[in-house]
Amino acid sequence: MIHRFIEFVIQKRNPNFSLSRNIPINHLIEIVIRKIMCLIRAQIYIFRFRFFGLLFLEKEVRIEGISSISIGKWVQIGRGTTLSAYGQTKLILGNNVTIGKYSSFVVSSSIMNPGKHIIIEDNVGIGDYAHIGGGGGVIIGKDTIIGAYLSCHPSNHNFESNTELIRLQGVNKQGIKIGNNCWIGAKVTILDGVEIGYGSVIAAGAVVTKTFPPNSIIGGVPAKLIKKRGCI
Repeated sequence: MIHRFIEFVIQKRNPNFSLSRNIPINHLIEIVIRKIMCLIRAQIYIFRFRFFGLLFLEKEVRIEGISSISIGKWVQIGRGTTLSAYGQTKLILGNNVTIGKYSSFVVSSSIMNPGKHIIIEDNVGIGDYAHIGGGGGVIIGKDTIIGAYLSCHPSNHNFESNTELIRLQGVNKQGIKIGNNCWIGAKVTILDGVEIGYGSVIAAGAVVTKTFPPNSIIGGVPAKLIKKRGCI
């Protein structure tokens, strides 16, 4: 009975979901209790800041600049995660977004030169220990799946002068854009100015320093085009 109930609830947001009958009942009960506690924990934000839709917060989640955060339905935020929206515009999480444990989404780390935005579109899943800055802006497109330890850095330090300290030379910001329906492996680093085309795959451990067209399969340090999807 509990299998059918859980399946019914989850199919409201994912019609293709099918729960394995091999999961023991006691495990399912533990999962349901945990989700209920996450839902209760989120109520302070739902009522105070008018989030509409189910929001699940695990323990030790920190949310800063709440008036500049927009959160969709069925959003799940893992334990120890920080969302900091201090910046020029907003931090946006679309519908059905999942963020793994101990992640950090920080639009700005400076009040002298605030960052632009972080936009995570619908149906995006991001693994544990992700770090995303918002300096020049980051957009992650719909239906993209991402492994643990993603690192996005949408800004670069200037260092042309040999006579001035690097930390005093300022930064330039171009932004990062990841297209819809991408698969990004674990421990990928994406640097400023990069745009990843629709349907691309990035191998684990890659350091992406330049733009790639749609349906690219890339990997390496620095990342290079391995082949195009659909090509033999």
